[in-house]
Amino acid sequence: MRTLILGGARSGKSALAERLAGAHADVVYLATAQPLDGEMDARIAHHRARRPAAWGCVEEPIALADALRAHAAPQRCVLVDCLTLWLSNLLGANDPSLFHRERAALLDAVPALPGTVLFVSNEVGLGVVPMGELSRRFVDEAGRLHQALGEVCERVAFVAAGLPLVLKGPAL
Repeated sequence: MRTLILGGARSGKSALAERLAGAHADVVYLATAQPLDGEMDARIAHHRARRPAAWGCVEEPIALADALRAHAAPQRCVLVDCLTLWLSNLLGANDPSLFHRERAALLDAVPALPGTVLFVSNEVGLGVVPMGELSRRFVDEAGRLHQALGEVCERVAFVAAGLPLVLKGPAL
């Protein structure tokens, strides 16, 4: 079962994903964040502190498809948090073709992944259209990525105020 969990900042999407992952005995948390400044260091520390110590953790800011192929297993839950940070990492890379390669690799890998995979991502397309070119590209690419994953994931949920709304697939 592959589940895409979308929501705004501080909507409760990561907490929902962690609750769903907690139903599994074997969990790998696949983190895409990079500790580039003090504020991000604090966010990463907060996420680490609330995860169970028994969960494995893999930090992979770029090669997400490779990491998923390496860690997804029939009796395991892999929690990816988060896709929009991964997207930022790709769009900010010096290699302009990296984004297209990694996005294609992810979309190719997802349908064949064994076990349970939970994808967490920020829904950024509900607000004002950003003024800068890179910001607009980020919003556009995030929307396209979410649509493509929504097609291949068996369940898609939107979280607001800590409350999930299932858009596709079985109830939570």
